[in-house]
Amino acid sequence: MNADDEPRVTITAIAREAGVSVPTVSRVLNGRSDVAPDTRQRVEELLRHHGYRRRGSRTVRRANLVDLVFNDLDSPWAVEIIRGVEDVGHAAGVGTVVSAIHSESTSTRQWLQNLRDRASDGVIVVTSHLTPPVHAQLRRLNVPVVVVDPAAGVPGTDVPAIGATNWAGGLSATEHLLGLGHRRIGFVAGPTHLLCSRARLDGYRAALATGGVPLDDRLVQPGDFYHASGFAAGAALLDLDDPPTAIFAASDQMAFGVYEAVRRRGLRVADDVSVVGFDDLPEARWASPPLTTVRQPLVEMGRLAARTVLRLAQGEEIESPRVELATELVVRDSTARPAAG
Repeated sequence: MNADDEPRVTITAIAREAGVSVPTVSRVLNGRSDVAPDTRQRVEELLRHHGYRRRGSRTVRRANLVDLVFNDLDSPWAVEIIRGVEDVGHAAGVGTVVSAIHSESTSTRQWLQNLRDRASDGVIVVTSHLTPPVHAQLRRLNVPVVVVDPAAGVPGTDVPAIGATNWAGGLSATEHLLGLGHRRIGFVAGPTHLLCSRARLDGYRAALATGGVPLDDRLVQPGDFYHASGFAAGAALLDLDDPPTAIFAASDQMAFGVYEAVRRRGLRVADDVSVVGFDDLPEARWASPPLTTVRQPLVEMGRLAARTVLRLAQGEEIESPRVELATELVVRDSTARPAAG
């Protein structure tokens, strides 16, 4: 007898053992919110214990699909994460469903409904805020979750989070510029709601303090990780009465925007203004000049997230729920000693 021929436990049997009605079990299966927490937990434990699956459908554990959810997909950074997840998924025979969920509640509700309809082995949430209501819905569906670069923390200690050593990366980039002799170092920040952005800014500040360089708030400009904001911030910095001799951008894309701001003022990257990025996207080495940047292991972050969520789907426990992979400064031709004058 194969697994498909084995007798299947029924909703009625689950309801009888849990001491609840059949409609109550059905509401738990459908992720409905109108069930008391204690009752829901009791029913879910019995469903897992008996390996219940609906007639004609696959179990959640054997969906052979992983959901990869971004706040948006308009970034080569996202492509690197997808590559890592798909590397692991392909080796495990698991497909990847990529979605972009914006802040609108209708978008989130539609995605959750799609998840209920087709099932998933797990969800990987990238640079988004995993809100308690969404987390609760995923728990009700018995879908494990892993967060990559959490936006504002994760709800509870049971959600593994994967990131990079952003503070150390910000520190090393700024120390590199200080070591070249720069003292007026501009910083183009990422979105303030992201933990990784705040950590990079804190690393920049710490390096200045250690180097005995007072922080000038005018040298810190806001950005959103994209080219246009890097261009605007770079222009604002270069238009100061006492402009910086070096600019550290908290993403490679913003650094490329700074490149354009430098060029439009008749200046040259490295010769007149040193520029450092963060990410080490593939195009960083092909920029003109090649970009000095902080490499964060984006592909490996995706791989680790996929391995972690698949382990959770198999019922394994995760020893280290918070993991930070090491960043590394990659020195290329976009940084040099400040021009004399």
